[in-house]
Amino acid sequence: MKWQGRRQSSNMDDRRGMGSKGKLAAGGGVIAVIVILLQLFGGETGQQIAPIIEQINQGQSSQQVEQRDLTAQEKEVGSFVATVLADTEDVWNQVFMENGLGNYKEPTMVLFSDAVSSGCGNATAASGPFYCPADQKLYMDLTFFDELKTRFGAQGGDFAIAYVTAHEIGHHIQTLMGTSQKVRQLQQQTNKVEGNKLSVAQELQADFYAGVWAHHNQDYLEVGDIEEALSAANAVGDDAIQRRVQGDVQPDSFTHGTSEQRMEWFMKGYKTGDMRQGDTFSALLN
Repeated sequence: MKWQGRRQSSNMDDRRGMGSKGKLAAGGGVIAVIVILLQLFGGETGQQIAPIIEQINQGQSSQQVEQRDLTAQEKEVGSFVATVLADTEDVWNQVFMENGLGNYKEPTMVLFSDAVSSGCGNATAASGPFYCPADQKLYMDLTFFDELKTRFGAQGGDFAIAYVTAHEIGHHIQTLMGTSQKVRQLQQQTNKVEGNKLSVAQELQADFYAGVWAHHNQDYLEVGDIEEALSAANAVGDDAIQRRVQGDVQPDSFTHGTSEQRMEWFMKGYKTGDMRQGDTFSALLN
């Protein structure tokens, strides 16, 4: 992705390397639990995050994290995500205006190392990137992308980071549109299996919105970028993760959609660029 020398968002809160007295994850077992529960990224509602944080806290120990200077590579990645965030601001401000949705409220992105406090509670890097509707902020520990590549087989490249960022922005849009609140209300009125189906529709719509963003950002795309996004989407499909983590696939427990579905809805957004065509709920639940 072409990003050097371009506008960077001012809606950044970079907490990497900062001292903290929070609880940090102890042991790899927590990561395995969170991978199953969060499917790597997308714990986007307070209801989803709260029980996950509780499980994390049960396996944590308190320790002091010393403040340190960021490396040159960390600074570069931070500049990249700030540029991606700026691109999402430009695109969604335009799309909201064109669709008569009023002003787009820009979220803040929080970059952190190891642990962070959010409006949805305290979290660690094990929770993966997430969006918190309570404070309308995105939280990312960028070391997640090393895990995505080394453990789950996604291609390298910066556009995987762009895709995940755009996906989390998709959840912000759902919050602004009232979709997230409606999903939570419906989930409270139904059983777990049907609630999971609602979650899948919500996650696939966020993938669709990520594709819409990519459609409107084509001036800055490079050869191979879309393939990197699809590789990441494929890696974080429920079926792919369940096969890799637990050895079998249980469709009733899906919360994010299969690899095929995630790639399909991202590509639909990318090809159409029309946010009105992202009604995943009607497509999946009727």
